[in-house]
Amino acid sequence: MRDVDESRREAPDAGAGESTLVDAATLAGVPDEFQRLWTPHRMAYIKAGPEVLRHECPFCDAPRKSDEDGLIVFRGRTAYALLNLFPYNSGHLLVCPYRHIATYDQASDEEVAEIGALTQQGMRVLREVSRCDGFNIGMNQGHVAGAGVDEHLHQHIVPRWASDANFFPIIAKTKALPQLLGDVRRAVADAWHG
Repeated sequence: MRDVDESRREAPDAGAGESTLVDAATLAGVPDEFQRLWTPHRMAYIKAGPEVLRHECPFCDAPRKSDEDGLIVFRGRTAYALLNLFPYNSGHLLVCPYRHIATYDQASDEEVAEIGALTQQGMRVLREVSRCDGFNIGMNQGHVAGAGVDEHLHQHIVPRWASDANFFPIIAKTKALPQLLGDVRRAVADAWHG
């Protein structure tokens, strides 16, 4: 969190073309004590709604796009790494095989080896780029196991910091993401290719 009082903003003065400091309580709406965390990248998800995942697989679609549009940071021979569009933390990577398979036991030996190698490289790159203190690594396979996209195998690499777990996720059901996805993708891709 910043030291500046986020409830106070500069607002344009209609008459003089200058800015004046305005308290959030004087703006439209009902004043409250809540802080606002702006997460504009979530609008794509909100506008598309859950229907988008029912019509096409995002992990089959991503490699057809440019690296920037698909949030891809590295393309391998049988698998690739990309940023999670709806991350748990800044730098949350996914490693996916190109082939549309649902579970780890369906992966070929070559896919398993490359998914493992890309996971290791992703950890090295994230440690260099974001100076994280640890990682959560895992696969949720099947809807009942918590997979948001259960038809296409993907491994999560979530960077963690000693100070990243405060009261927000537990009490407020909110995650603070301090970086924009495009900025994170660029930094990770640049470090990966290196």
